[in-house]
Amino acid sequence: MKVLSIDPGFGRVGIAVLEKKNGSKEEILFSECFETSSSYNFNKRLILIGEEINKIISKFNPNAVAIEKLFFNTNQKTAINVAQIYGMIQYIALSNEIKFYEYTPLQVKVAITGNGRATKKDVFFMLKRLVKIEKKKAIDDEYDAIAVGITFFAIEKSI
Repeated sequence: MKVLSIDPGFGRVGIAVLEKKNGSKEEILFSECFETSSSYNFNKRLILIGEEINKIISKFNPNAVAIEKLFFNTNQKTAINVAQIYGMIQYIALSNEIKFYEYTPLQVKVAITGNGRATKKDVFFMLKRLVKIEKKKAIDDEYDAIAVGITFFAIEKSI
């Protein structure tokens, strides 16, 4: 089973592809923090992100797409833009007949650390113990995407 897991954004999008074979540990097949230039207008950024997601789907042929549910409490303009990216990713998954799953930040924290009040630092600390991460340094969004993928496998055990 392969999952494409995403931490949505429009400046930076965390993307990971994880695979889990019968009873084995999750393996990271691919991960990145895909960045779009702030000099591009939103429509250009939307297109670039969509093209990147489609390219990864074509290359890895995932069985599912898992995404972190949106949670905003400040900037409304940013929230609307990220929501548009989220909707586009959902559309891409569903139009490719790939099952779509979403997890709250609380679900991700509990799946990774066992504690819903865990900090990002706690999550990243545990991630490195749960799955082999080749990169010496990665941007938070990339780690968040990996965490969403592990959450998928922890919650959707019967798939």
